Amino acid sequence: MPVSADREELFELRVERRRRDLVEALETLYGHDAALPLADRLVGLAHEAFVQRPHDLHVLDIRRSLQPDWLQLPGMVGYAAYTERFADNLRGVEDKIPYLRELGVTYLHLMPLLEPRVGDNDGGYAVRDYRAVRSDLGTVDDLRDLATTLRENGMSLVLDLVLNHVAREHDWAVRARAGEKHYQDYFHVYPDRTQPDAYERTLPEVFPDFAPGNFSWDEELQQWVWTTFNAWQWDLDWSNPDVLVEFAEIILFLANLGVEVLRLDAIAFLWKRMGTTCQNEPEVHAVTQVLKTVARIACPALAFKAEAIVAPHDLVQYLGAGRHHGKVSDLAYHNTLMVQIWSMLATADARLAAHTLERLPRAPSSAAWITYVRCHDDIGWAITDEDTSGVGLSGYHHRRFLSDWYSGLFPGSTAHGLVFQENPATGDRRISGTTAALTGLSAAGRPDEIDDALGRFFLTHAIVYAWGGIPVVWSGDELGMANDPDWAAEQGHETDNRWAHRPRLDWRRAEQRHDRRTVAGRVFSGLAHLAGVRSSLPHLHASVRSEVLPVEDGGVLAIVRRAPIGAMVCLYNITPETRPYPAWRIQELGLPEPWDAISERLVEPDADGSYWLTPYAAWWLIERPDAG
Repeated sequence: MPVSADREELFELRVERRRRDLVEALETLYGHDAALPLADRLVGLAHEAFVQRPHDLHVLDIRRSLQPDWLQLPGMVGYAAYTERFADNLRGVEDKIPYLRELGVTYLHLMPLLEPRVGDNDGGYAVRDYRAVRSDLGTVDDLRDLATTLRENGMSLVLDLVLNHVAREHDWAVRARAGEKHYQDYFHVYPDRTQPDAYERTLPEVFPDFAPGNFSWDEELQQWVWTTFNAWQWDLDWSNPDVLVEFAEIILFLANLGVEVLRLDAIAFLWKRMGTTCQNEPEVHAVTQVLKTVARIACPALAFKAEAIVAPHDLVQYLGAGRHHGKVSDLAYHNTLMVQIWSMLATADARLAAHTLERLPRAPSSAAWITYVRCHDDIGWAITDEDTSGVGLSGYHHRRFLSDWYSGLFPGSTAHGLVFQENPATGDRRISGTTAALTGLSAAGRPDEIDDALGRFFLTHAIVYAWGGIPVVWSGDELGMANDPDWAAEQGHETDNRWAHRPRLDWRRAEQRHDRRTVAGRVFSGLAHLAGVRSSLPHLHASVRSEVLPVEDGGVLAIVRRAPIGAMVCLYNITPETRPYPAWRIQELGLPEPWDAISERLVEPDADGSYWLTPYAAWWLIERPDAG
């Protein structure tokens, strides 16, 4: 397909701008001699995709280039769902776009929908074909149509790209088992246990209950295969450049369908090195830089999101640090914030959260966090002994307390979560459950119980909506849905209680979303209100840092965002009691007459100079709108 001279010139300018980034990363991975021919090969793939890219997506590329901070804007609000559990299929999702618009959604993450293996497939993360859609959800054409319609409605489509492994049934693995050496080299395979045992000495287990160990014997192949997650998920060998080229092609294919963000699943696991945990190896960032650079040349509207649930110091690297600054992922999950929110609610004490969050490395100003209260996964208590000791707590006992609290075992707890993957050796117990279950909303009966639970529910969301970045609501939470009591009834779900917090959306309940007399109506309207207020506040641009203020009262978390337009102070009462906060602290930050943007009212101190926050109150304080 021929392209115009000016468009061809645009491509050449992009290559000229990005080629050095491409070659440098390839040299890190494969050495100097291999880098140049590999770069030429990848630029050729990029050119082919550029030529085939539809006109409307070329226009989108230009629009994103003119507004490179599009993911950082306060108007960005996300929603995540399994297609079949939200609206049956892709065409059904298209029909529900008005519903999402009511909620203020501009970023729609549909969980794995590329064709997986038949049977148990880790929720779709065992992909059999990256260029096909699950037949029960629709076709590639349906996916392209959905992406187009979403874009016309101001929404960006987000999909998962599983990088670490493929299904045992994927064509590469099938051909490897058939004896093709070229495809056996795509994987880590071993004739005996010598090397696997050497690796296992330093490797953690991801699923110790149902997938212990990191290697599986394959009868057909008659070799041991590296399988970090499950025996039917074969880890890829990214030290083989052919694997990288294959994924560059896949990325370009998905981008040309109209996908705007790719969630890079299990990215921390890509590079294997003996004597390490085989997570967060520096080559991972070089791999991402190569893939990002190819996308910037062919389809710069495409953004990357790193799915790396790792220690904070390691996490910032995925957003681009040092020589990778601005060259890798645009988004990353703020797992620490999520964990600290639940910790605060259980303890009614903000000191650990304040201590931990203030010590986090600063994210690059060009990137953004994904903030969330809940996601499709379980909650692991990623709270270090170092953090807890800083406020006089025991890490082991605090993590144990949180598991007791959110599984409803601790006296006084209102939570109704489920224990997931208990490890007797370490005492580790992760937690499953919807936000309504974990805040006690789903079991609340009396009006005062409902009010308290709704207070906790909105408090959690107010924190993530105002942290900066893109807040993402997990499907069903916008209606306050409870755990699915029949989660184990579906085939393949019997041993995985994470499906309890992945209920099929109750569309009869959704019909109540405009009725403020119902819980569903109060939750939906409340989240829609937060989205609307958020979009009006330049203070919430993701390039502005959230700074934790000194703890004045253990029951109040205080955050300041020093935006060019002026300061914004967020106060969160994480307790069921009314708590004070000193007025002088707010005034010192440049807000003599603070206005709460959520309630649209002026807040005033009492005679002693304190602001009083009602139980579970959330205030977003800015300069009084008519002050100037």
